[in-house]
Amino acid sequence: MKQIQNIFCVGRNYRLHAEELGNDVPTSPMLFDKPTRSLVEAAGQEIEFPGNRGEIHYEAELVVHIGRAYKPGMTLDEIVDEMALGVDLTLRDVQTVLKKNGHPWLLAKGFKNAAILTPFHPFPGERALAQTDFSMLKNGEQVQRGNIRDVIFDLMTIIQYTTEHFGLDQGDIIYTGTPAGVGPVHDGDHFSLYWGEEKWGEFTARLR
Repeated sequence: MKQIQNIFCVGRNYRLHAEELGNDVPTSPMLFDKPTRSLVEAAGQEIEFPGNRGEIHYEAELVVHIGRAYKPGMTLDEIVDEMALGVDLTLRDVQTVLKKNGHPWLLAKGFKNAAILTPFHPFPGERALAQTDFSMLKNGEQVQRGNIRDVIFDLMTIIQYTTEHFGLDQGDIIYTGTPAGVGPVHDGDHFSLYWGEEKWGEFTARLR
């Protein structure tokens, strides 16, 4: 896997996903980060997750790789050079307690192997991106399907917002949000990630 500098994630960026969890639809991008130590490539292997901290939920996402730091006037195609598919894993019971107490989400989002990533592919361009759906299958059945055209905040808005508040540079990646259909991970579940009809990555979950 290539060297990644920072992992930024966008929460509740698909309206139906926000609604399925009973959350308000945000009026500005809701950002959080994950430590780089949480990254693991979906290369067909078994991946271990904690099995003693309550339910773990999968959240399939489109992930973009920043090839150049954003400067005003630049286009998306000048900033993003590659893309992948990813799974933002969440310790849902832990997150519920953290949200109730007004605490940061790091314990629920930043555990080992919580940021799954397929190999990167060349970025096809902003227009072509919206012409293909991404999806995830769980044990052979489709559980999530999304398209970047359905996000609340588009990629340029996310990039500008992230740059303004945190800075954004070459080697950073952004998990751009998950569509509806999130659900629990069980021991032995097999997941596969697709860009259109092309499989980009897969893994089997092991809860320890």
